[in-house]
Amino acid sequence: MRGPDLVTRLRVGFHWRGGPDVAFADITEWWRDPAVLRQLPPAVAALVPGEPTVVLGPASRGTLLGALVAAHLGVGLVEVRKNDRVALHSEFYTHRRLPGDYHEGGAVLSFRRALVRPADRVLCVDDWVESGGQALAIRSMVDEIGATWLGMACVVDDLAERAEIRSLLGVRSLLTADDLY
Repeated sequence: MRGPDLVTRLRVGFHWRGGPDVAFADITEWWRDPAVLRQLPPAVAALVPGEPTVVLGPASRGTLLGALVAAHLGVGLVEVRKNDRVALHSEFYTHRRLPGDYHEGGAVLSFRRALVRPADRVLCVDDWVESGGQALAIRSMVDEIGATWLGMACVVDDLAERAEIRSLLGVRSLLTADDLY
C-alpha cells in the first residue's frame, strides 16, 4: 500500500506559526519525514530543464535542500553564505548586498568565486522564494562569472504577482504559498 504523495506530505508537514501581526512558515516537519527526504531531491531536480553542473543553495535551508538535490544529480554544491565577514574582504569571493527592504535588512550574500566557473550550468535551489531578492543577487553573481543560469527550483513559490521576477529567474516550484492556506 502506497502512502501519501510528496505534495500531500509537504502540505501535512507545513504550519503557519505566530499571531495576527507576525506569521511565519514552519517547514521543520519536512526534514523529519524520511519519505520527504527521499522524494524531494528528484522532484526538485526535475523542475528545471537542462543538466546542471553545479547547484547553488543559499544558507541555510537552501544549502540543506541544495545538498540533497546536488547528491541526487551527481554534481557539486556551492553554499551561498550570508554575512560572511571573510568574503567582504577577500578578492576570492564574489558578493552582493541584498536590498535594505529585504527581510534580513540588507544582508550580504557571497560564495567563493573559483567554485563557479564560466562553463558551469547553474541550478539555484531553495525551500521558499518570496521576494526573489536572494535569487536575483545570486543570478547577478553567476552572470558576472559568465556561467549559465538554468533557473531556480524551490519547494514553495510565494512570488504572488511578481511574474517578471519569476520569469527572469526561471522559478519553478512544487507548490505555491496559496496551496498552503
